[in-house]
Amino acid sequence: MTSIDEAAPGRSAASDAAADVLRGHIRDIQDWPQPGVVFKDITPLLSTPAAFGVVVGALVDVARERGATTIAGIEARGFLLAAPVADRLGAALVPIRKQGKLPGPTRSATYDLEYGTATIEIHADAVRPDERVLLVDDVLATGGTAAAAHGLLAGVGAEVVGLAVLMELSFLPGRERVAPLDVVPLLTI
Repeated sequence: MTSIDEAAPGRSAASDAAADVLRGHIRDIQDWPQPGVVFKDITPLLSTPAAFGVVVGALVDVARERGATTIAGIEARGFLLAAPVADRLGAALVPIRKQGKLPGPTRSATYDLEYGTATIEIHADAVRPDERVLLVDDVLATGGTAAAAHGLLAGVGAEVVGLAVLMELSFLPGRERVAPLDVVPLLTI
């Protein structure tokens, strides 16, 4: 069942509109990428410019409310959201990539997956200590990637002002794993 987290502080008309848009533009793909998983596909959202604009606008509001000076997008779908948010704000954009995808010196963080580990990286000079960074991604599920991204940014002295996501899967422990980071989902499932 999909529902808006009515108790979320700071809900605005824009975030309520974004939740309504998301309900109509997220497709469930059964048993992908493995049996038993219901994948939340944002392709219908991306292929509908007006709907995508509403969602980006709500994410821009989240960034403004938190005084973000930099937007960090988590690979890969986080890039699709973070770039237009940074553009609308006139803010810096920091890509958080899978290991081995960035040229030059990097900082990395390794985190646990269900079966193994993964590593993400940022350029060593991507963020200055005085920057206020909003992390952006499509889904908060188990929280491993978001927690690692938060650690990377905090490790260079940036102030991470929150994690904005299209959807939070509330039946998974993502929020607990990224605590005390402020999580702002546009839609809670």
